Parts: sequence; C-alpha cells; structure tokens
Amino acid sequence: MTTVSLVLGSGGARGYAHIGAIEEIERRGYEIVAISGSSIGALIGGMYAAGRLAEYSDWVKSLSWIKVVRLLDFTLSKGAIRGDKIFVQLAEILGNPQIQDLPIDYTAVVADLARQKEVWYQKGSLLDAIRASVAVPGLFTPVIKGASVLVDGGVLNPLPIIPVVSSQADLIIAVDLNTGDVNHSHLKLPSNKYLRRSGMSDEWNMPDVDTSSTENDSKEQNEIGGRMDILLNSVEVMQASLTEYKIAGYPPDLVVRIPKNLCSFYDFHRAAETIEYGRLATREKLEALEQGDTIN
Repeated sequence: MTTVSLVLGSGGARGYAHIGAIEEIERRGYEIVAISGSSIGALIGGMYAAGRLAEYSDWVKSLSWIKVVRLLDFTLSKGAIRGDKIFVQLAEILGNPQIQDLPIDYTAVVADLARQKEVWYQKGSLLDAIRASVAVPGLFTPVIKGASVLVDGGVLNPLPIIPVVSSQADLIIAVDLNTGDVNHSHLKLPSNKYLRRSGMSDEWNMPDVDTSSTENDSKEQNEIGGRMDILLNSVEVMQASLTEYKIAGYPPDLVVRIPKNLCSFYDFHRAAETIEYGRLATREKLEALEQGDTIN
C-alpha cells in the first residue's frame, strides 16, 4: 500500500475541501501515515487523526447560515469572536485526546506573535493545539500561554510541509487553499444562491429577510462588511505568497490546488459542495499521478 504524508493548508471555509481530499485519498487505497496542518488544516487533520472526521463532516454539512451565526460569540477585546461555543461543539465530537496518543503522526502549526516564530504542536492536548492554530488575528481571540501569544499558523506557514518531511512516506500530498487560478477547468465551481456579490456585507441579504432599510443603514452595513473583507482578503493575499515560497522550498510530490473563488473565507454554511469539490479536485490529481502525467 502506498503511504502518504498529508499537508493541509489554511484558508477558512475552503478547508472543507480537505475532507473531500482525505476521502478520495483513502478511497483510492492510499494510507495516510502523517498529517500536518495550519488553521482549518490543523482542525480537519486533527479530526482525521483522532478518527472523528466522519462525525465532524456530518455536523458541518448540517450547518445552515443561521446556525453558523448562532455559534459566534462576539467580544470587543483581542478579537471579534471568542470561539467558546464552537469549541464546545468540537469537544463533543473530538473529546480531548493527547496528540502523542494518536495513531498517526500529527502536527498543528501555530504562530507565536510575541516570539515571532512558528510553534509545532506534536504532543499535548489536541483540542488546545487546534484552538491556537485557528485563531485568525482580528477574527478569533488569540491563545495566551505565559509570554506567548498564539494565533493562526497560516500567519507564518499556511502550507506546513516541513513537519512531514521526516515521516518517510512514499508520497507527500499538499492541499493548497489559496491559489488564485482555477486549474481544474472541467470542475464546476458551486454557485452561491445567497450572495449577489462577494463579501460579508452581502451575507445579511438573505432571501427571507426584509432588506428595506434606510440608505444610511445600508451604507453603514456595507462599510462594516467591507472592512472585514479587506482584513480577510489581506490575509489571503499574504498566505498565497507564503504558500508559493513553501512549495518552492520543499516541493511535495503532488499539490491539490483549491481556488480562492470556490467560496468566501467565512462561508461555513456551504460544506457539502466544498467537500465535493475537494474530492473531485483530488481525484483529478491522483488520476494524473497514477497515469504518470505532470501533476503539479
């Protein structure tokens, strides 16, 4: 059996594509022996390593937009969202295993803002490691540990390849969520029936909501959404550039590239179609690999 070290990148809701990628890799008979991930990649990689990916997949597929909103606990200090409600749900699915007790090698990559360096979680609480790695600056509150301020691993390493290099697997497969170009030309991007444009401000214009607000209210709403869009778009531009440096430095055997226009960073209510796109994109790449074609 061909063994795989899997690298799962950061990219918000596009990370649901990681689920489809894992499903397709397993379906084709490959054995995943090591996983590293940043942000959403650390979350989904952790669910897989702990044997809870199916339960997590079922849960995210059940999330509507309003259910996602109800999971957000907003705060005015250190970040927009505490994340407590979300992690109560994740703990119910995952429990709180220790990383060193997982059946496969696992690394969650985190950025320490205070020390300006990467931190690799390869032992200790899996839930704590995931919580630190998904703390997108300005969106989720950071994790404070002593003198360390721990945030989203994608700040420094959005596609953490190096942690799996020593795993001695037959293949290193990386799933990049930050590519600007769609390279799966025959795969149809899912449509978004709720958004007329893109951006958080449009999320409020649901079909069953009365949007007949005053012109000033509308302008203020668009301005708020626009600021969040600018923040997240800036993060994505930075991560796309960093990702290319990481791939150039340690080229994986195969890169599955998920386009940024698949969905918005915060479209966590669109799991089913995003998972399916990740599965199909991975199938295309693995078929090319198995046929000896150029794959990256």
